[in-house]
Amino acid sequence: MTHLYERPQNLDQALDLLPQQEWTLLAGGTDIYPAATEAFAWGRPAPDRILDLSALSSLGTIAETATAYRIGSLVTWSQVIASDLPDWFDCLRLAGREVGGVQIQNRGTVAGNICNASPAADGVPALLVLDASVELRSAAAIRTLPIADFIRGNRRTDRRTDELVTAIIIPKRDAAARSTFRKLGARRYLVISIAMVAALVEADGDGRITFARVAVGACSEVAQRLHELESALIGRAIDAPLAALASDEALSALSPIGDVRGSATYRQQAATVLVGRTLEAFRSHPEVTA
Repeated sequence: MTHLYERPQNLDQALDLLPQQEWTLLAGGTDIYPAATEAFAWGRPAPDRILDLSALSSLGTIAETATAYRIGSLVTWSQVIASDLPDWFDCLRLAGREVGGVQIQNRGTVAGNICNASPAADGVPALLVLDASVELRSAAAIRTLPIADFIRGNRRTDRRTDELVTAIIIPKRDAAARSTFRKLGARRYLVISIAMVAALVEADGDGRITFARVAVGACSEVAQRLHELESALIGRAIDAPLAALASDEALSALSPIGDVRGSATYRQQAATVLVGRTLEAFRSHPEVTA
């Protein structure tokens, strides 16, 4: 078996190499190394064609444009947590603090979290409520997909083999917007999610919600926005008791499975409670009004 390892020094080199092999892409390496160790232990093939992207420094920054923020595909969770991004990025910062421990946050990238496409990926619900898009680049073209279209299923994305994710693009929101994130696991730290919720709202000068996004992760093959609940929130007073809106009907888009971390029924019930608590957090902090 031929083992290949390449570490391109710029983006053009990386894009030229992509069509030449079926590469396993390495950014932070926090998924590849455990997967390779497990494969070796059980006698399964481990990744043997590694394209190491860690030298592509141009992809390691957060930039602001007139209409959006661009999070480069090598930006780590620690960078996001420590950034001076607006308050409405809190859902992504809070999600970042739940990604493993500090060592993992120092190495793991936001883009790697979505490219791995785990149903329990901590960053996906937050990126859904932020209306994030994924920029994909090949040697021939650049295209942009909403994150809901990019992640197609469990460990499946729309990235073609000749493409790299080069950025996550998040449109700007009103300065008064606020967001938050909640996660339930079997213990407090270093845990895979049983259920998690991200939410973002904007309110007008009268304290009425004018924009709402709510997403639940780890309770479906792909994290899901709760469109019915979002619609129900519009026009509500931000300081009203909102938890009651988190009904079984409002969460009917979910399709949780049962596993060692919890049964499908428990996950559904946990998600309902978690959504309610997330909405109540806005009631406790009504400064989301303009």
